[in-house]
Amino acid sequence: MDNPHASETAETAAGPASDAPGAAEPGVATAQELNAQLGALLGQIADGDRAAFADFYRLTSRRVFGMARRILVDLELSEDATQEVFLQVWQNAASFNTAAGSPLAWLMTIAHRRAVDKVRSVQAATDREARYGADSQEIDHDSVSDEVGSRLEAEAVVRCLKTLTETQQESVRLAYYGGLSYREVAEQLNSALPTIKSRIRDGLIRLKTCLEVS
Repeated sequence: MDNPHASETAETAAGPASDAPGAAEPGVATAQELNAQLGALLGQIADGDRAAFADFYRLTSRRVFGMARRILVDLELSEDATQEVFLQVWQNAASFNTAAGSPLAWLMTIAHRRAVDKVRSVQAATDREARYGADSQEIDHDSVSDEVGSRLEAEAVVRCLKTLTETQQESVRLAYYGGLSYREVAEQLNSALPTIKSRIRDGLIRLKTCLEVS
């Protein structure tokens, strides 16, 4: 599917301004009606419908943020996790299977897994730093990714990721979203460690530049 443009859904895809992201959820009579609406929206999102994505975000962002905040506690990490969940919704709406459960249950499962993964990723990063320290390249990677992370907006990231090469996208997703170390990414992609370090750093710099002009 084509990526949505920031100018059309920036307000709905932007991170939370204060306590939680998005506007207040519109009142829905029953959970059954909400799930029916979300299911229809997911079908439209799978076809690249940006307006449907905006509606889906408004209907569910508070729930997703609340789940993330309960697990992560930290406000900024919760905001990041929320954006990552909706990025995953945009990219994988077509994978939703009605036979596997309701749309809301599917979404909250994604939110729970993303928050737990972020806890593990943060802990793993802390453990690695304590054990080994950070060499100059790792520091470069961390400083760039922190700057990128502080400006994560689902809409902008979807668009900016498309400016990277396929190999850069794959490496950055594994390192940033998957929480893998350089060596783990290199092993998973069967590539040389120096190549992966260069690929990730160049990809993050391109993301940072793209987000700065968004």
